[in-house]
Amino acid sequence: MSGEEKIQQINILEQALQSILLQKQAEQIEISQIEDALREIEKANKEVYRIVGNIMVSKEKEEVKKELEDEKRLHEMKLKTLETQEETYSKKIEEMRKEVIEKK
Repeated sequence: MSGEEKIQQINILEQALQSILLQKQAEQIEISQIEDALREIEKANKEVYRIVGNIMVSKEKEEVKKELEDEKRLHEMKLKTLETQEETYSKKIEEMRKEVIEKK
């Protein structure tokens, strides 16, 4: 692979890395919002409300708490996957940059 091709490949990987970082940020925001909701639920009595589609429905506090904890676990798993991808892409970009610099 020529130096120019490697530079193009680096640019492609950097764009993919940027996309991963945006997804990672979105997952972190989701987790934060779920944590806020869980704190609010702790303050509530037995019954809480949850928005389902375009309506708000009454649900048992523990049921909503479990649903939110499940959602949080899912987002944490996605975040962990994105962090692994971020690390992989960052290492690959760094390796390719070193190769380009060494060839010059």
